[in-house]
Amino acid sequence: MYDLNQKTIFVLDHTQYFSISSEDYIALDYLKGKTGPSNDAIPSTSPGLQFSKSLWTCSVESSIEYCRIVWDLFPRGKLVRFIVSDTAAHIVNTWKFATQNMSHVLNAMALVGVPQRNTQSSDYSVIHGLRAAIEALAEPTEQQLNLMHAAENTVATNEKIPNKGRVICVTSARDNPSMKSLEDIFHNVLMQQNTLAMTQKKILNIDHCHLVIINVVPMNVDTLVTNRKQIELSSCLSTEIHTTSAPEISNKLTHLIMSHYDLASTTVTGIPMKEEQNANSSANYDVEILHARNAHTAICGTEVLLPTSIKEGAEYETVTLKWCTPRGCGASDMSACPPCLAQQRVTPVDVTSRPSSCLINFLLNGRSVLLEMPRKAGGKTTSHLLSARGGEIFIHSLQITRSCLEDPPSISEGPGGRVVDYRISDFATFIKIHRFVPLKSKANCEDNLHRTRDRLYKRSRYFPLTLNTTMVHNLQRNMPWLSTFLRKIAKEDMDKTDEVQCQQNIFELYTAASRGELLPFATMNSNRLKGIKKTEQYRLLCAELEMIIRGYATNSHHKVILENIQNVRAACGDASIKAENENSRDSSGKSIIRATTDSPLSPPHSMDSNSNNASILKANKRNLINAGQRTLFDIVINVERSQNSKRPEFTGRLCTPIGQVAKLYPDFGSKEKETGSAASIATKDETLPIKTDGSSLRS
Repeated sequence: MYDLNQKTIFVLDHTQYFSISSEDYIALDYLKGKTGPSNDAIPSTSPGLQFSKSLWTCSVESSIEYCRIVWDLFPRGKLVRFIVSDTAAHIVNTWKFATQNMSHVLNAMALVGVPQRNTQSSDYSVIHGLRAAIEALAEPTEQQLNLMHAAENTVATNEKIPNKGRVICVTSARDNPSMKSLEDIFHNVLMQQNTLAMTQKKILNIDHCHLVIINVVPMNVDTLVTNRKQIELSSCLSTEIHTTSAPEISNKLTHLIMSHYDLASTTVTGIPMKEEQNANSSANYDVEILHARNAHTAICGTEVLLPTSIKEGAEYETVTLKWCTPRGCGASDMSACPPCLAQQRVTPVDVTSRPSSCLINFLLNGRSVLLEMPRKAGGKTTSHLLSARGGEIFIHSLQITRSCLEDPPSISEGPGGRVVDYRISDFATFIKIHRFVPLKSKANCEDNLHRTRDRLYKRSRYFPLTLNTTMVHNLQRNMPWLSTFLRKIAKEDMDKTDEVQCQQNIFELYTAASRGELLPFATMNSNRLKGIKKTEQYRLLCAELEMIIRGYATNSHHKVILENIQNVRAACGDASIKAENENSRDSSGKSIIRATTDSPLSPPHSMDSNSNNASILKANKRNLINAGQRTLFDIVINVERSQNSKRPEFTGRLCTPIGQVAKLYPDFGSKEKETGSAASIATKDETLPIKTDGSSLRS
């Protein structure tokens, strides 16, 4: 009772304009052997044997058809009222259940009659009816009266009774400014009525009103009023505008009723019926029925393909189901049917057509019909059942997938295409980590629950169900650092030490990728990796790691790790991540190779300015920015340059004050003199005088 469709009011314009013709002429045919007014056989092509309905007749027929569908599908609870507006507002029926029927409305409309064309008066206006509609929305229904009486008898009298409704105004305006003026007047009257409701107890406050204005014009006549979707004028009023020709009012209201009451259309095709002229022959006909949308949405099979189409002249889709062999409605006949998921009332769209009448009579006589629909994999399946009980026709949604009443399939079953590599142990671990534990204190319970739900939502956004659909969890056994990396990433209080260790692991991954090493898959299906290059495997691995890190990211350390993974992914040739890093590379101040090669084993960077290192880094950044697709040779050269830039600083520069020139080998000269003098003294001491004679020399 809290929906907008709880109360629906039709305001029908009864001014002189609606007495004109709709210009949709219907030809008349005389029966064979009958004569016309001149006692001669007049051919059917004569222009005198045709007529057209007035705008008023088209409006009344379409609006009554609207309420017929509502009352067929919702016998109780959905109320519809009619108000006719000319020089004053004429109330056709009330919210009482005794006036909510077709006979009462049709008799009242017959008394109203067609508008008089020759009447001249300035008091004719649709505003009278809109004012009366707002007052009618404030009137309580029988159910609301019971709630009001119950609230008066209880202590808590401040309980507010919800009151919403919809007003459908069928009128004709000159242009868009006229429509805007009509909306403003309706809004002002609505606010005045809510102000009045605060001072009186017998009327209700209107929480929200949905105003639907249908601008009607004769056939083949242009109008200056344009269609407009639903907009919110205020917190208590939303409006929309539709322009249509008089013969199309019925299709427009049928389209609107599907959104107003959440209905769906089904067309039953291939219904065999005997020809009216020849009883020995039969032909196939189609019948369109309306029902609640749940009759289609209740079927939850992935292999289901609902065949939809748009009927000629309509604005909505209809589901096409094929007629099957009929059967009875007894227990023995129904025992062979699949379990029923949902049942909804149905009503035909064209209740006066011969195929609709035959189908209704066939079902009311105690028969039932199965309806077929196609599958994605081919073939057909019985998805719905039409049957009648207690004078009402229902459509049943049948279970077409595996029933919940059967035994669940065993995970260990291998043959038959069933999946055998579920991550059962990982899922059990995931459940244990995210168990809810009752708190001793009741303070901030909602905040804790909201934070826990948010955490569970982030971490469960990516969870592969099988090992064949993940690369990270296949490599944990043969890549020892990966398990440690995932544990550190999952820590909400990740610190600097964990960040440095994760950066070292990322560096190992980048080194393996630059060397072209194969990923050591253990249980991964080898057929799935055929034709995938090594760089593509590393790119997919980095993309999966990025998704995992995003699910656990809570502080700045996670953000650094995420950026490093993105850099490695870009180095592996991912064009999408390259484009993202291209915009943020200047602001980050770090190159891709510099970020991935920093490790705990690298020497510390100098705190002083180094022109040589700065020039190398600038050249490296310039090369990375200008290079579109880098080769493996470029990556290796950049790694060597970055490693060379990390050598220890020159000791002489560190010991020399700023502004002075460092002297190379300052003690080199003094040490050489001392060494030379010491050598000469030792030579004099060790040399002995030797005399030689000529004989000895000659000998």
